[in-house]
Amino acid sequence: MTDVRTSVIADLEAEGAQLESWVAPLDAAAWDTVTTPEGWTIRHQVGHLAWTDEASLLAIHDPEAFGESLKLAAANPEHYVDEGAEEWAKLEPAEILERWREGRTRLATSLAEVPDGEKIGWYGPPMAPTSMATARIMETWAHSHDVAESLGITPPQTDRCKHVCHLGVRTRGFAYLMRGEQAPDVEIHVALTGPSGDLWTWGSVEAEQRVTGSGYDFALLATRRRHVEDVDVHAEGDDAAHWLTIIQAFAGLPGNDPQRLADR
Repeated sequence: MTDVRTSVIADLEAEGAQLESWVAPLDAAAWDTVTTPEGWTIRHQVGHLAWTDEASLLAIHDPEAFGESLKLAAANPEHYVDEGAEEWAKLEPAEILERWREGRTRLATSLAEVPDGEKIGWYGPPMAPTSMATARIMETWAHSHDVAESLGITPPQTDRCKHVCHLGVRTRGFAYLMRGEQAPDVEIHVALTGPSGDLWTWGSVEAEQRVTGSGYDFALLATRRRHVEDVDVHAEGDDAAHWLTIIQAFAGLPGNDPQRLADR
């Protein structure tokens, strides 16, 4: 296993532990706090993460069974994930927490044991284990933000958001696909400043179109947690500007466009 994979898995564990520290002390009533305009509660948020961890484990350990779940997802693309969250939300918080914790632990171990060069099936393209760990960071990071916001917690800005930014850049073509659009054959240079002050870059510095700004805000944009007009992220060029309005770092349908903060 590479040092990179070890580091990414460690960041995944840290993101999960941070969210657990926020939700574990809550009483049952607080777990029913609504976190999204669609009505997802903290039960839904944590249950969804646990559900996805279990799906990841199935993809690693039983590809044939996971293939059957792909068929179910394809037959019900708009509601398959939501229905999974609804089932988990029916459980008591203590059970959700225990099963999520156990699943996170198993997933970290399983991702570490996947042989180098092997791909894991998923609802999008198959992924290397490091990529799957990165995707799990992205989703944990995004749903943690929903929970923190509903509880009045200001999440610490850490460089772990770089994983989210990386996925946001790498999935540029997919964002167009999900909108039924053709991705332009134009390179975009992305230069973001992480919370620690490090500069993160993707794409050629010779590219005429650019995206610059805060890495943390770009991660919020890429997970569709903020409207483009409410973040410190800036585009140079029409294609770069349009990309920021449709960007999504996650597989599946984009969902509702984020509201302006002023409209909430």
